[in-house]
Amino acid sequence: MGPGPAKSSAKPSAKLSAKPVDKTSLHLRIDFGGERSIGPGKIRLLELIIETGSISAAGRALAMSYRQAWLLVDELNRMFKEPVVSAQTGGGGGGGTAVTDTGKTVVRLYRDMERRTSKASSPDVRALSRLLSPSAK
Repeated sequence: MGPGPAKSSAKPSAKLSAKPVDKTSLHLRIDFGGERSIGPGKIRLLELIIETGSISAAGRALAMSYRQAWLLVDELNRMFKEPVVSAQTGGGGGGGTAVTDTGKTVVRLYRDMERRTSKASSPDVRALSRLLSPSAK
């Protein structure tokens, strides 16, 4: 999902950073139609759920509310044939959240496409960068 606003007011938006980017970068967003899409925000959310075992902690790391993070997870779960995130029943420490094998595959495929896209587009991105006016500081 990109840094811009969501298409409808009911769709949450993951903002990765409000700071300007210091270097040129390329971001991959895949639109599947029917307002189904994945991009850097949703993928990072899944990666943080893998790291933390928690939707809440992943949302905090992205400066979003639990509700916003949960809505993105719910959207991802409805988007794919199999859930990408599942609740884990807890023992003494309580439950948590796990990214399923399907979710891990989504992350891996996205990151693989992102690497290939970046590598293939690198000469064009450099050429575009050379056409930019000097930045005002």
